[in-house]
Amino acid sequence: MTPAGTYRKYLDPSVLSKIDALELRARLVVEGYITGAHRSPYRGLSIEFADHRSYTPGDDIRHIDWKVYGRTDKFYVKEYEQQTNLNCVLLVDRSESMRLKSDGAVMSKLDYSACAAAALAYLSIQQHDAVGVALFDAVLGTYVKPSSHPGHWKVLTGELDVACREGASGKTSIKSVLFDLAERLGRRSMVVVMSDLFDEPDEILRGIQQLRYHNHEVIVCHVWDPAELRFSFVGPTEFRGLEGAGRLMTHPQSLRSRYLDEVEAFVQRLRRGCRKMQTDYVMVDTSSPLDVTLSAYLSSRSLRIRERSSRVMGGG
Repeated sequence: MTPAGTYRKYLDPSVLSKIDALELRARLVVEGYITGAHRSPYRGLSIEFADHRSYTPGDDIRHIDWKVYGRTDKFYVKEYEQQTNLNCVLLVDRSESMRLKSDGAVMSKLDYSACAAAALAYLSIQQHDAVGVALFDAVLGTYVKPSSHPGHWKVLTGELDVACREGASGKTSIKSVLFDLAERLGRRSMVVVMSDLFDEPDEILRGIQQLRYHNHEVIVCHVWDPAELRFSFVGPTEFRGLEGAGRLMTHPQSLRSRYLDEVEAFVQRLRRGCRKMQTDYVMVDTSSPLDVTLSAYLSSRSLRIRERSSRVMGGG
């Protein structure tokens, strides 16, 4: 079995769910991602292409963009944002709806989100980036400010581990939480929201808009249990609503088509709203391997880098 294949078996949520130590889960996810990516792990978070400038004597020729030279017959040097420029906050939803773990799932939405957040924090600190964690339900609760100190990762995973062991609770109020966080963040930051977004779309988008108004970059990871995405229930079923939604006994087959239409409309409303605000929107299925979740997060940054470079090469 190849090294990537060896790690792959440890990335399945059913295997990770049997590991009690959140730190070990996160390390396995990151190591699996790095092994399978076939590229330096230092390209994902901290070293981001920023712009081109004209070459001047003394510049490192390794940074010359030869593709641009081929198009323009002029030397241009790639500039990058320094590693210390990234300030990342991982905002994890711990409201009651995040405790959902259907019969076909092996991890709750909260457990999955915490593990993904711990993995991202580990990768960030390995790249010398400052990273922090915030937990919320109706209000912004635990908030650990970003730091790049190697020992900071244990602090972050400790808080995430406590949240998982205590379990999810409370309702969601994403708008007020994002407004609160926007006021607390001083320097420009990247905010990664991990939530099932169990709230009104317009309220969610207003909260994101507030962060963008303060020049923070936002990535929304919309976390779903597989049962929520597929709605493959058979026979009379009692649905127990979370966050005060009550109970309903019904035949799910009669509701499936309309339910899936509502889900699609909900997702598209958020996706369009995020796109307008230059915010990445990522669908996350808790039945997917966690390295896939990690790759989805990193690919959004890589895509912007490539697009920006293409505009320069094309003279746009």
